[in-house]
Amino acid sequence: MQKQSAKVTGSGRLLVTIKSAYWIALLIIATMAMGSYFLLQQMMIAQQRDGTLNQLASAQKALSQRVVFLANAAATAEPAQRADLVDSLKRATAEFETNYDLLLVHTGANARSEARFDPRTIESVLFARPHHLDYFTVSLAANSRRLISALETASGRGRGYLAGEDRARLDATVANATLAGYTALSDRISDFSNARLAEMASRHRKLFFATIGVIVFVAMFIFRPMTHVILKKTHELVDARNSMAFIAIHDGLTGLYNRTYLTDHFDSLIKGAHRRNERMAVLQLDLDRFKQINDTLGHAAGDFVLVVTAQRMRESCRASDLCVRLGGDEFVMILQGAGTSEDINMVTKRILSRINEPINFQGATILPGASAGIAVYPVDADNANDLLVHADLALYSAKKLGGGVLSFFSEELRRELEHRKQLERDLKIAIAEQSFSVYYQPQVSLTNGAIAGVEALVRWNHPQRGMISPGEFIPVAEKSGLMADIGRIIVTKAINEAAEWHKAGVNFGRLAINVSGMELREPDFDAFLFETLDRAGLPPEKLSLEIVESVILDDEKTGIAAKLRHIRSAGVHLELDDFGTGYASLSHVNPNEIDRLKIDRRFVQNINRNGDNSKIVKAITELARGLGIAIIAEGAETEAELDSLQQIGCDQVQGFSIAFPMPDREARDWLASRMPKRPVLTVLRGDLA
Repeated sequence: MQKQSAKVTGSGRLLVTIKSAYWIALLIIATMAMGSYFLLQQMMIAQQRDGTLNQLASAQKALSQRVVFLANAAATAEPAQRADLVDSLKRATAEFETNYDLLLVHTGANARSEARFDPRTIESVLFARPHHLDYFTVSLAANSRRLISALETASGRGRGYLAGEDRARLDATVANATLAGYTALSDRISDFSNARLAEMASRHRKLFFATIGVIVFVAMFIFRPMTHVILKKTHELVDARNSMAFIAIHDGLTGLYNRTYLTDHFDSLIKGAHRRNERMAVLQLDLDRFKQINDTLGHAAGDFVLVVTAQRMRESCRASDLCVRLGGDEFVMILQGAGTSEDINMVTKRILSRINEPINFQGATILPGASAGIAVYPVDADNANDLLVHADLALYSAKKLGGGVLSFFSEELRRELEHRKQLERDLKIAIAEQSFSVYYQPQVSLTNGAIAGVEALVRWNHPQRGMISPGEFIPVAEKSGLMADIGRIIVTKAINEAAEWHKAGVNFGRLAINVSGMELREPDFDAFLFETLDRAGLPPEKLSLEIVESVILDDEKTGIAAKLRHIRSAGVHLELDDFGTGYASLSHVNPNEIDRLKIDRRFVQNINRNGDNSKIVKAITELARGLGIAIIAEGAETEAELDSLQQIGCDQVQGFSIAFPMPDREARDWLASRMPKRPVLTVLRGDLA
């Protein structure tokens, strides 16, 4: 979880870095672009201002010449024509003065500025030698005004000038100096404009190359690494997607196809075989001693065996065939174009022979052993589900033969399958109607005959077939996943009936109920058990659960041991059933976890005549006594077997020699009949005292 969180944090940090780099690069480029834009704007404004100044300077040159021309023309013109010329001169002079004022405003020239001493400035043209343009401009305008006043006075249109017309003549020197000054001003403005334009162009060029440099820098040191990172992450994402796609249809341990792939593609394989008019063989394989390998050598050895088995399966078949691991040690091989039954038999034997070769694991030689069940399309079935079911049934038949062999699906197996399906349907009806009943077999002490307990046993009275043996319907219930439902019915009925005995004062010792691994794997089993005890009113110490060793051995994946400790801490007793028939039994004989061991019936039968069984039972009894664990033997059926058990020191027994399993009423009467009689108190009359 922490690793996944670290990956998420790293991805989030990378995303923030990429976003930050992107926005920083975008901001830098935007800043450079805005700088370039403003520089261009400044260049355009400066050019417009310089253009305006040049236009004013050019206009002033033309106006100065026009003023001189009109002045001379008006002075020499006939009186009748003079008035129009004077008016034109007046307008030209006014425009000349206005333009000069605008020129001063646009240039910002100041007569007192120190710039007038710099020959390169506009101020030097206006206010300093050699041009003194300001002086000559003012003089030209003033002379023009005097001439206009003189001419108007002479013509009778005005009275403002009294000095005489000759004194109002324009000086040619002033006119020429003014023209030269404006020419110099125009040149100076052009020089300034060109210099400013060159400087602006140089700045813009530098800014342009700087922008290109920034873009290259961003591309090389930000976007390129970022692109590499994104590309890398994209490849990782694609690889992860491909890995997920591979994992979705492949077994993680062996690399074979898994059940999902088989389910999705089996119908296509059948259609292909039908189209080609070929037979197809479905082989279901199972390792006979896989559980023993896990229990004795550990799960690492078991995994190694599975990997080697998968490799040998691939090596033994063609590329067109399909190898699948269903789960655990169950495999399926689909042989396309299988040929005749003899061909299938020969190929399957070759595959089993290869799988059954010894495997060397860390110096230990493992003989895996495998069995195979075979169903053939279209002979045995024409759909995927039935082919797998028939192959599984054939595999079960091969295992019953002792394992290490193969078995074809047959009509006999078909009839057995139909019987099992019908039995499964009947079981579902029986569960819905809670038709199961509980029989009780007493457990007694050989020393004093006291009742040690009763074992609750399931019984099923079928409406048509009568009593069906548990050995017949329990395997079907376990295979079809119905055992947990049946178990809850039996637990509830047994606890309720035992609670009635307890309330009635009937001594039954402890009620022992067999509990399967399927029931214990139910997440709410402990809650259900405690609720049933509370509702019935049976003390927890009056109940004992019988479990087999395989339930504890499977705890690595189920967590059953923790649940059993929780149940035991509440006062319920735990017993290890069928002791001596499993693997690594001694590792689970712990007085902190187990209250009683039950010796399997195969060691008890004929114990009086079988010395080996006698030694085994004696060793188990001494082991249990040394650990402080109670012990009970089941299956005692003769007086001789009871005597032998008593001599060995195994005090508690159950079996047909003690009592057969009985229904509730008979068991209650049997228990009540063996309760000690209370003494009858006789009250004497006083006169007889």
